Amino acid sequence: MGLAIALHALSAAIWVGGMFFAYMAMRPAVGEVIAAEQRGELWCQTLTRFFRWVWLAIVLLLITGYWMIFKGFGGMAGAGWHIHAMQTLGLIMMLLFFHLYFAPFRRLKLAVAANDPQEGGRQVGKIRRLVGINLIIGLVVVAVGSAGRYL
Repeated sequence: MGLAIALHALSAAIWVGGMFFAYMAMRPAVGEVIAAEQRGELWCQTLTRFFRWVWLAIVLLLITGYWMIFKGFGGMAGAGWHIHAMQTLGLIMMLLFFHLYFAPFRRLKLAVAANDPQEGGRQVGKIRRLVGINLIIGLVVVAVGSAGRYL
């Protein structure tokens, strides 16, 4: 069970921490330093690398989460409210990520390949809004997952 907990926590830290870094630190810096016509390509390259880790995190979160529920709690009936909340919010985060990945991120890659910085900028804006929503949900999930049993 210890390995599952560690992998679960590390996966959440990579995903939520990566969003926090991108949204709170990198995004403002990119706006100040990188010319507007180059931002789409920078974000495309950055997100391509980060999203590989998000896919791995999602797989590990699902495997370890359900492993802990069924091995540690004997199933969903034995899990506390915080586990149910974490699962529900985590699944919402995954659905938002899937939309982000297969719609605006795909369009960003196409815009960068077509050398269309205006369209790239529009898609970066859509990605930014979705990451912002997912970041808020992710921070709530971390708080509920870590402190829920004590509330």
